[in-house]
Amino acid sequence: MAATGSLPLTQYPTYSKPPTSQKPHKKPLFSLPKQTFPLIFSFPFHRSLNYPTKPPRFLPLCDSLQENIVQNIENPKNFLLPNAHSRQILSPESAPRIFIQDPPWISALFWKGLYKMTNQTVKIEHKEIEKRKYNLLRRRQVKEETEAWEKMVEEYRELEREMCEKKLAPNLPYVKGLFLGWFEPLREAIAKEQKVQKGKSKKLRAAYAPHIELLPADKLAVIVMHKMMGLIMGAEEDGYVQVVQAAVHIGVAIEQEVRIHSFLEKTKNYQRKQIVDEVQGVSKEKEILRKRVNSLIRRRRLTEVQKLVKNEEIKPWGRDAQAKLGSRLLELLTETAYVQPPIDQSGDSPPDVRPAFRHKFKTISRGPGQKIKKRYGVIECDPLIRSGLDKSAKHMMIPYVPMLVPPKKWKGYDKGGYLFLPSYVMRTHGSRKQQEALKGVNVKNMRKVFEALDTLGSTKWRVNNKVLAVVESIWASGGNIAGLVDRNDIPIPEKPYSEDSTEIQEWKWSLRKANKVNRERHSQRCDTELKLSVARKMENEEGFYYPHNLDFRGRAYPMHPHLNHLSSDLCRGVLEFAEGRPLGRSGLHWLKIHLANLYSGGVEKLSHDGRLAFVDNHLDEIFDSAENPINGNRWWLAAEDPFQCLAACMNLSEALKSTSPLNTISYLPIHQDGSCNGLQHYAALGRDNLEAAAVNLVAGEKPADVYSEIAVRVHNIMKRDSNKDPATNPNALLAKLLIDQVDRKLVKQTVMTSVYGVTFVGAREQIKRRLEEKGHISDDRLLFSAACYTAKVTLAALGELFQAARNIMGWLGDCAKVIASENQPVRWTTPLGLPVVQPYYKSERHLIRTTLQVLALQREGNSVEVRKQRTAFPPNFVHSLDGSHMMMTAVACRDAGLYFAGVHDSFWTHACDVEKMNQILREKFVELYSMPVLENLLESFETSYPSLVFPPLPERGNFDLLEVLKSPYFFN
Repeated sequence: MAATGSLPLTQYPTYSKPPTSQKPHKKPLFSLPKQTFPLIFSFPFHRSLNYPTKPPRFLPLCDSLQENIVQNIENPKNFLLPNAHSRQILSPESAPRIFIQDPPWISALFWKGLYKMTNQTVKIEHKEIEKRKYNLLRRRQVKEETEAWEKMVEEYRELEREMCEKKLAPNLPYVKGLFLGWFEPLREAIAKEQKVQKGKSKKLRAAYAPHIELLPADKLAVIVMHKMMGLIMGAEEDGYVQVVQAAVHIGVAIEQEVRIHSFLEKTKNYQRKQIVDEVQGVSKEKEILRKRVNSLIRRRRLTEVQKLVKNEEIKPWGRDAQAKLGSRLLELLTETAYVQPPIDQSGDSPPDVRPAFRHKFKTISRGPGQKIKKRYGVIECDPLIRSGLDKSAKHMMIPYVPMLVPPKKWKGYDKGGYLFLPSYVMRTHGSRKQQEALKGVNVKNMRKVFEALDTLGSTKWRVNNKVLAVVESIWASGGNIAGLVDRNDIPIPEKPYSEDSTEIQEWKWSLRKANKVNRERHSQRCDTELKLSVARKMENEEGFYYPHNLDFRGRAYPMHPHLNHLSSDLCRGVLEFAEGRPLGRSGLHWLKIHLANLYSGGVEKLSHDGRLAFVDNHLDEIFDSAENPINGNRWWLAAEDPFQCLAACMNLSEALKSTSPLNTISYLPIHQDGSCNGLQHYAALGRDNLEAAAVNLVAGEKPADVYSEIAVRVHNIMKRDSNKDPATNPNALLAKLLIDQVDRKLVKQTVMTSVYGVTFVGAREQIKRRLEEKGHISDDRLLFSAACYTAKVTLAALGELFQAARNIMGWLGDCAKVIASENQPVRWTTPLGLPVVQPYYKSERHLIRTTLQVLALQREGNSVEVRKQRTAFPPNFVHSLDGSHMMMTAVACRDAGLYFAGVHDSFWTHACDVEKMNQILREKFVELYSMPVLENLLESFETSYPSLVFPPLPERGNFDLLEVLKSPYFFN
C-alpha cells in the first residue's frame, strides 16, 4: 500500500454505491473495470455436482483487479469459505470460463468483503499520512508563532558576519539596509542599559529595570526597530507617531515575547532532560534511534509548552510598565539610529549623517475636523526614511499570520484561536466591564458562539495564484488601475513668484491638497505591500485558516489583519477555498449570477434572468479577460470589483471551454449579500409591510433597490426646491446646481449607515466625498454648502420611507438614555447568549513619568458617557442581531456539509451549494425573528434595573415573516 502515500485524502466509495461523476476531483483509490460486474453477476454459470474435498484458494481475476493491488491488500490464502459453501474459481490459464458452484450472490459477498477490507486498510493508511502531515504543519505553525523574532535576530547576525568577512555591505532592500545599520548600535546600547540597571541597588533601579532584563538585547533591538517602523508606515500623520502610542505598542510586543521566550526556555530545559534520559547508554552507531527520540520530543513539544502555559503565573505588566519600558527603548533608538543620504560623488562636501528619529513636541488637533488642538510628544522620522518605506513594507514583521492548521477551539475568554499568540474571544479594547461580563458568564451559555467561531475558523483557504500573478504584474508596472493605488506621488506645485494674495492663497490650497493626496497614497502603498507580502508567503501553501474572534457587539472578524476575506477587492480576488467542488447545473447558474453581481454598474439590480443574459451576451469579453487579462481588451477592469470579477471570469471560462462544464471543479467563494441588511433587520423587528417590501423581505419579479428609491425621493425634493425663489429660499440655487448630480451612488452610503446611527455631520462628509468624485463643483466653500443641503434632504427622505424603523431606533435610544442617566452602561444578551456591555465611559487621564517625557495615559473612568450610550445603542443592538444571524447560519451550513465563510451580511459558499445556503440563511432569519426579540430586551432591562421606568414598546405591523422564505432577492 505504499503506492497510496501520495494520493489525496478522498471520500471512499462503497461497494453498493460506486463513485459517480458528480465529484470527479475525488478519485477513488482504485476501481473495478466495467466488465467486472456483468462477468460475476450476469453470465450463465455452469454448476458442478461434485464439491471439492479441500478448501479452495481464491485467485484474483486478471480482468477484474490488478494482481499487485490484491496482493498488497491481503494474502489470498486468508479468503476461505466453509466447505459446505465452497466453490472454485479457476485461474484464466486453466479455463476460458468461470465456473461457480453456488448462486452468484455468494461471489457478491466475497467481493464486498474484499472491498470493505481494502477500504478499511486504505483509510487507516490515509489517516496515518494525514496525521503525519498535520504534525509537520503544526510544528511549522508553532515556529511561526514563537520563533519569528528569533529568526529575524539570526538574520541580522548572519548579515553582520557576511559584512565582516567580505568587508562589503550586502545588497539589501532599503528597509533591511537601514535595520542592519541600526541593529548593532541599538543592541549595544540596550545591553549596556541592562548591565547598568543590574549593577544598581534595588532602590536606585529604574521602574523598567525588571522588564528590560527579561529578553536578550538583540531581540529587544529587533522588536523596537520593526515596531517603530511599522507604526511610521501606518501613521496617518506625516512621518510621526505620538510617543504614548509608540511606547505602549512596543511595551505590549515585548511583554508578549517575554511570555513566549520564557515558555520556550523552559521547554528547551525539558528537551535536554528528556534527551539525557532517553538517549543515555545508547551507542553512537544507533543514529536512527536517536532521530526517533528527537522526533518524539519535537512532537511532544506543543503539549509540554501548553502545560507550561497553564502552570505559568506571569502577572500582566499593565500600561504603566509597558509605557515606561517602551519609552526608554524609544529613547535609545533615537540616540543610536542614523541615516545618510547618497554620498556626493564629487566628494567636496562631508557626509551628511543625521538622526533617523527625533523626539519633539507638536500641536495636533484631537480628531479630524476638530478645532481643539493639544500639544503632544511625538517621534518623527527623517524624510529619507519615509521616501523609501512604502517600497520595502514587505520586509516588516507581521505578528498575526494565517494559520497552517485549524485554530484551537474556543473554550473561554482567552482559550482558543492561535496556538501561542495571545488570543481573546472578544476585542474589548481595555473595557473592564466587558471583560468581567465575559469571564463571568457560564461557558455553557457561550457554546453556540464558540461553535460558530470554530466553524468560521475551520474554513480552509488558499491563494488564487492566477489572480495573484495579474496583481503582481500591474503592481510592478506602477499600479493605478483595478483599484490599486498609483505608486508615484503627484508633483508638488511650485510657489508662484507673484505677490498677488489670491494666487498665493490658491497655491497654499493646492499644496495642502497635494500633500494630503501623497500622504494617502503612501499609506495605501504600504497597506498594499503588506497584503501582497502575506499572499507571497502563503502562495505555495496547500491551505491555511483564519482564526476568528468578536467585537464587543458580537460581530465576527478574522484575527489576521492584512490578507483576509473581510478586506478589499484585492484580498478577496486572491483568496479562494482550498477545497474545490464540481459546479453542477446549479453551480454554473450561480457562478454566472455571481460574475454579474461583481461587474455591477446596475447589472446587480436586474432579475436573475437579466443577469444571466448579461453574462451570456458578454462571453467573448469574459473569455478574453480570462486568457489575456493584461494585454487583452481588459473588460474586467470596468467591474466594480475588478479582481473578484477576473477570478470569476477565469472560473467560468474554464468551465465553458471544458468538455464537461458541469463537472468543472470550482474553488471560488460565491457571495450572497443582504439588501441593505440593517434595514432588513429593522423591518423584521417592526413587521412593517412597506419597509419589508423595500428591502426584499417579500418576493418580487426583480430586486427592490432602496438606494434608488431614496435617490428618486431626493431628486423630487430638490426639483421642488429649485422652482422656489432664491431670494426667499437660499437652497433654491443649490437645488438647481445639484439636481442633475443625484443618483444612487450619491445617497447609498448615507442610506446604508442611517440605521447604524449616522449623524448629520457623518452624512455630510459621506456626500461631500461623492460630490468630490463627480468633480462638478471645484469651489470648496460651495462644495461644503452643497453637501450640507444634500445630507439634510437625504435624511428627510429616509425618515419618510422608514418611519417604523425610526420609531424602533427612537425607542432603543430612549431606553438607553434611561439607563445611562443612572450612570449605568447599557447591557444586553444576544439571542446566542453573548453578554454585551457598551464600553462608553468618560476616560480619566493618568500621568506617568518616563525617561522621554511625562505621558498621559487614558484609563476607563467610572462615569458613563450618557450621550454616547444613547446614540450608539440602536446601531450596536442591530449589529448584535446581524452577528447572531450570521453565526446561526454558519453552524447550520456546517451541519449540512457546506463550506462557509461570512462577513457580517455577506455569506459565502461553493457555487454548487448556494441554493442550500440560501434556504438555510432564510430559515435562520425567520427563526431569529420568530423569537420575541424586543420583548426579551425590555424584560431584561426591567429585571436588571427594577427601579427604572422604560417607555412602552413601539407599535408594529402585521408582516408575515414566512414571506422571507419565498423571497429570491432577500440575499442575492
